[in-house]
Amino acid sequence: MGVFTQVYDTPAAVPPDRLFKAMTLDFHNLFPKLVDSFHNIEFTQGNGGPGTIKKITTSEGEETKYVLHRVDAIDVATFVYDFSIIEGSALPDTLKKISFQSQLVEGPNGGTIRKVRVQYFTEGEATLSQEDLNANQAKIQGLVKLVEGYLLANPDY
Repeated sequence: MGVFTQVYDTPAAVPPDRLFKAMTLDFHNLFPKLVDSFHNIEFTQGNGGPGTIKKITTSEGEETKYVLHRVDAIDVATFVYDFSIIEGSALPDTLKKISFQSQLVEGPNGGTIRKVRVQYFTEGEATLSQEDLNANQAKIQGLVKLVEGYLLANPDY
């Protein structure tokens, strides 16, 4: 098994508390409304704290897939949210799991910087290309920007 690590920051023009609420605390309600491919997010174990497992069902074209998302750590006061994608039909066979460590910190002009460390745990001798890592980073940063846009358009959320 190999481990590939990525570290990156994503700026957002909304305060950390609003972004944390939308991307973490209300993720299961908001993302199916914002992301067409997200059909359903259900709690299969726990109530949102560490150890909670959420089943995220998505579709691309005719194909429906799922992943299990395990909460590893959450701290509302410091805007920390760590989770792992631990199994599912949407997790490539070459990966055992993907772990995310994230923290929101204050950014310029009342905004946020989302600091992320992602670890990809591969099966056997599998490797990840820089293209794969860049594509995954772009996808995650795109979700942050999607939520940012929603929050800017809905200041009362």
